Amino acid sequence: MSASTLRIALVGNPNCGKTALFNQLTGGRQKVANYAGVTVERKEGRFTAPSGRVLHLLDLPGTYSFDATSPDEQITRDVLEGKYPGEAVPDLVVCVADATNLRLHLRFVLEVKRLGLPVVLALNMMDAARRRGIAIDVAELSRRLGVPVVETVAVKRDGVKALIARVDGAIPEAPPAQPDDAASRADLHAQVRELMAATVTMPRATAKIDDALDHWALHPVFGLAILTVVMFLVFQAVYAAGKPMSDLIGDGFGWLGAHATAWMPAGPLQSLVVDGVFGGLGTVVGFLPVILVLFFFILVLEESGYLPRAAFLLDRLMVSVGLTGRSFIPLLSSFACAIPGIMGTRSITDPRDRLSTILVAPLMTCSARLPVYALLIGAFIPTRRVLGIFNMQGLVLFALYAIGILGAMLVGWVMKKLRRDRSEHALLMELPSYRLPNVRDVAIGLWERGMIFMKRLTGVILGLTILMWFLSTFPSAPAGATGPAIDYSFAGYIGRGLQVIFAPLGFNWQMSVSLIPAFAARETAVAALATVYAVGGEGADGAGLAQALAANFSLASALSLMVWFAFAPQCMSTLAVIRRETNSWRNVGISFGYMFAVAYVASFLTYQIASWLT
Repeated sequence: MSASTLRIALVGNPNCGKTALFNQLTGGRQKVANYAGVTVERKEGRFTAPSGRVLHLLDLPGTYSFDATSPDEQITRDVLEGKYPGEAVPDLVVCVADATNLRLHLRFVLEVKRLGLPVVLALNMMDAARRRGIAIDVAELSRRLGVPVVETVAVKRDGVKALIARVDGAIPEAPPAQPDDAASRADLHAQVRELMAATVTMPRATAKIDDALDHWALHPVFGLAILTVVMFLVFQAVYAAGKPMSDLIGDGFGWLGAHATAWMPAGPLQSLVVDGVFGGLGTVVGFLPVILVLFFFILVLEESGYLPRAAFLLDRLMVSVGLTGRSFIPLLSSFACAIPGIMGTRSITDPRDRLSTILVAPLMTCSARLPVYALLIGAFIPTRRVLGIFNMQGLVLFALYAIGILGAMLVGWVMKKLRRDRSEHALLMELPSYRLPNVRDVAIGLWERGMIFMKRLTGVILGLTILMWFLSTFPSAPAGATGPAIDYSFAGYIGRGLQVIFAPLGFNWQMSVSLIPAFAARETAVAALATVYAVGGEGADGAGLAQALAANFSLASALSLMVWFAFAPQCMSTLAVIRRETNSWRNVGISFGYMFAVAYVASFLTYQIASWLT
């Protein structure tokens, strides 16, 4: 790295606004990956300071202490101490602290200072601190700490000017390194008390509005009712807002397919473009708005400070089924994708609780299932109102999510009964102040998740869609064949072979063969069905596919397939993460085996009961 660049590490406790500060500084100039050899997110960005110097920012995992109890905290400590392979010691450490909760955050600031690295303390959320009447003597705090202290408001565009000006200047002198032993760690609490007494004046420990909201949000009865209503309305909104946009995209790909048919001569290339790309891949693209609407609400709930309260509220319920309140946020993350949810279990310090959470996380309805649900619900569930208010399709979607949650609770309860150690662990966690979600952070979060989906779409899903097109097209029907050509293809033979296994669930051969690529990526099941029916002469776009399914599936079969995907064995990537996080092939086998058994039994019962009723 040249002399005109500066490598800066952002560190701080969780919920200090560190990521918002990182987003404000770097904007879209970010690169997200994992640290070598571990599934811990590594986020790096850059920006150019007024002097022309390029500043490289490394957003390290949130950490409460260097007494590391999780892989996240271990990596933050190792990077700052220069012990992590491939990561250079940063030139400067920006320690971000929540100005409304300095008593908790100052202890970590003192730990960082003891490393002997140049440090700048960023007092974030200063606007919120002033509204609460909190007065901080910044000059005195800087003098006593021996490091520069600047005020920031990460959610405002001009709220980081002072920080940029400070890091763009001369690197502050590094404080002397101090020994890390039990005696010195115990002394940190006394130092925090002295600093607070000398530099901070607080009219009350918590904000008045937080106390008023928590009176209802954390109530053992009303709080659960509020949480249920919030999640119910989220799923209603997912369908109400996402479905029209999905239909518009589906119509667009149908239009492109029709024009491609007119422009291109008949043959394998036309079939690949129209049936494989527009029919298969285009159908999956159409469900991106539904996924982004769900992500939007999750990000808003996260940014507002409500999610930690939901974890606290659900702790007693989750302990009763063998989990812990700490499991809530990893499990909620699994609604986006099980992989970050499983990675998020690193915050659970108890190995037993962590393993239980890892094994049930794939039962949460990830975004990859949404295209399958949206397709089948659109084809089989009428768009009518229930009680004149609720959308029936939204109710079915909510029910599918509830099935996954109830299944996870049942599996957790069984694991609790089977294990020897049935002790319970108290939940201790910080509840951040309520705040309005920042538009910029939500937008960046949506952009990141949308790009992850599109990269997956143009990588794994595109490859599998082309493979499914090939299997559905070749070999061609023999001379004198009386059935559809696709019946004589590789897909036809494979599907009829699998149908022997899945016929009791009501699956035809097209449904059966779509389960193979779904093991690599669940949403590929939609592309597989679209390709198979398009090659077979039915449903070249989203609307046509829905009509083809309604003509070839019974309602009982559709419900059975939805339930299958609610419990089905997870994708290969999830299995790989379970192997990496637990370092055990046995746990991978347990996860795959129990999910397959639960999915098969649940789908069988659904099909048989639905067939009897209909």
